[in-house]
Amino acid sequence: MPLAWVQSLGAVLGWLAWALSPSYRRRLLANAALAGLTPAQARRSALQAGRMSAEAPWLWFRDAGRSLAPYLVWDGAEQVDAALAAGRGLLLLTPHLGGFEFAARGYAERWGAQQPITALYRPSRKASLAALQVHSRNAPGMRVAPASLAGVRQMLRALKKGETVGLLPDQVPPRGQGAWAPFFGQPAYTMTLAPRLAMQTGCTVLLTWCDRLPGGRGFRLSYRPLPAPLPVPTGDAEADDLAVTTAMNQAMEWVISQCPEQYIWGYNRYKNPRKPEGQA
Repeated sequence: MPLAWVQSLGAVLGWLAWALSPSYRRRLLANAALAGLTPAQARRSALQAGRMSAEAPWLWFRDAGRSLAPYLVWDGAEQVDAALAAGRGLLLLTPHLGGFEFAARGYAERWGAQQPITALYRPSRKASLAALQVHSRNAPGMRVAPASLAGVRQMLRALKKGETVGLLPDQVPPRGQGAWAPFFGQPAYTMTLAPRLAMQTGCTVLLTWCDRLPGGRGFRLSYRPLPAPLPVPTGDAEADDLAVTTAMNQAMEWVISQCPEQYIWGYNRYKNPRKPEGQA
């Protein structure tokens, strides 16, 4: 199906989710209001969330040999070129915004032959779906790493080899792997993984986002440096975790402000963290 048709179908699905699920609607409105969005903007964000849901399988099952170039507009690609030339590894951070599934695939298509990317994902608890996630997301110049200790080690090795890693710092990590830090003025359990990867490897860190262009024309992939350097560790573990997670959330807030209606406000960002896998 043409991408415009897929996105139109997704908008219908987003409207149905908004209309038929009061709990989803309440959470979306409450989360969006924290960022200053109006109810009308929140309703439009529900349609954008539906588009995202429909785009994912369109991308996953797309022939890997078919280029995404006709659907991508680049903004700040020179930031990536400079980071690759530095040879220190590259950490790409993006929130759940727009066509974020396209961010890693777009990077892999343009730069993967020069420097492959390893992208973090959360495996499904169903074995068949977990296998589908790996099969559909692996592509030339791109590998996936599960959100587990083994996946963290895989990403750390990639960065130390001078490769690229991509992850979404606004997903709620398991208990013991984050800190409570403000996100749009409300405490949210925030992963410490991203800043720790950056500090342990000395890699370059770039913010990236993939906002949806109107009329089914594709996406704009943007790259920017962090608005401010990560805080220097003081030796106080609790204070350091709060400082780096607060800085990370501020960076995500800045990215989201670029196109707030395309953020997934229905995501339960403020929930209590789950127990780590295998922990009673």
